[in-house]
Amino acid sequence: MSAVIPDSQSCHSLADWLCYIEHNHPVHKIELGLERVLEVAKRADLASLPGKTILIGGTNGKGTTACVLEQLLIAQGFRVGVYSSPHLLKFNERLRLDSQDVPDAAWLSAFAFIEQIRGEIALTYFEFTTLVAFRVLQLQQPDFCIIEVGLGGRLDATNIIAPDISVITTVDLDHQDWLGDNRELIGIEKAGIFRPGQPVVIGDLDPPRSVLAHAQQLACDYVLVHKDYRYTEQSESWQWQSQLHQFEPLPLPAMPVQNAACALAVLEKLSLLPDLAQLQNVLSSLQLPGRMQWLQQQPAVIIDVAHNPQSAAYLATQISKLKPQFKQIIALTGMLKDKDITQTLLPLTSLFDQWNLVSLEGARGATAAQLAVKLPQTNASVQLHDDVKQAYLDVSSKLQPDELLVVFGSFFTVSAVLAVHQEVK
Repeated sequence: MSAVIPDSQSCHSLADWLCYIEHNHPVHKIELGLERVLEVAKRADLASLPGKTILIGGTNGKGTTACVLEQLLIAQGFRVGVYSSPHLLKFNERLRLDSQDVPDAAWLSAFAFIEQIRGEIALTYFEFTTLVAFRVLQLQQPDFCIIEVGLGGRLDATNIIAPDISVITTVDLDHQDWLGDNRELIGIEKAGIFRPGQPVVIGDLDPPRSVLAHAQQLACDYVLVHKDYRYTEQSESWQWQSQLHQFEPLPLPAMPVQNAACALAVLEKLSLLPDLAQLQNVLSSLQLPGRMQWLQQQPAVIIDVAHNPQSAAYLATQISKLKPQFKQIIALTGMLKDKDITQTLLPLTSLFDQWNLVSLEGARGATAAQLAVKLPQTNASVQLHDDVKQAYLDVSSKLQPDELLVVFGSFFTVSAVLAVHQEVK
């Protein structure tokens, strides 16, 4: 990234703009609230996104649910924009138009526009980039805008829009310092994306009472898994059904079926369910980077952004299915210190024959030594590393054909490994 940019007049590249807003408000500093972002948005009607809007909140599953929706809508001939965060390798990944990352030129124009209209209003990194993304969508005019909530929901910058339908994928413990220390409190924050009388899809298998109460209070037309729609997994396929539709057999996607089922419920509510052939075709080829992604097969390396207890439990389920195929399974993990490290590592503890714990840089990064203290008791060997890149190079160079390396714990860990892998290919 470029050196520190003193003012916006010196910004001539996307890297310059990102450096400029990071310098003014570091990305790790969180200031929840809608006042600032709403005031700037009003100056260019940026809260009124084009086409139909889908706002997706939840602890886990937002990105995969958005991906399923995106691909199934594109398969039906619609133009689709998807805003999500964080990115893995390039900032451009945060906004896709018809499955393609938005190029630098479009970002540059939108950054300059937001800088001009914000005046003296200070914006956080996420607020600024969200408004920039909304400006790009405003200019591109897709048929659908799928917006992924950043943190929580009620006070997240994305919540300035008036969605046609709101979605909660899952509710679990994460970001407790900001959202609350139990599912009921976190549920209140997630349910802040609901709108009076509007459709809502709740994909959580056991939604907090606070979520349901808020939907009822607002008289939302809400849809629940196990009540309004159901899904059943078999060993090699799955089926989905509601009161009006049934689809089977469906290919198992490379993501939690729960999220794919939630996406189908959203499409049904919008009267946009595809036919069985389209469903089968799209689901069979779905792959979201960083989610149970095979970097290579021989020797085997998988990366996954699992970074909290719920996502780690899903990862453990998938790894346990693979365990009989390998003589040894090796972990490489780096985490943020504000996560529930012990409970995240716990479901995976018995699956790994070797743990490689790595320090992450930055104010939020946990050291390898801190991870070691919080690692549940294990008979596996444990090694500590200072740097993700060097750790991956060292561990992968010793990997045998009958071994599997699993990289997980944080977007930062996975993105670093993904970058190294692309360098050495």
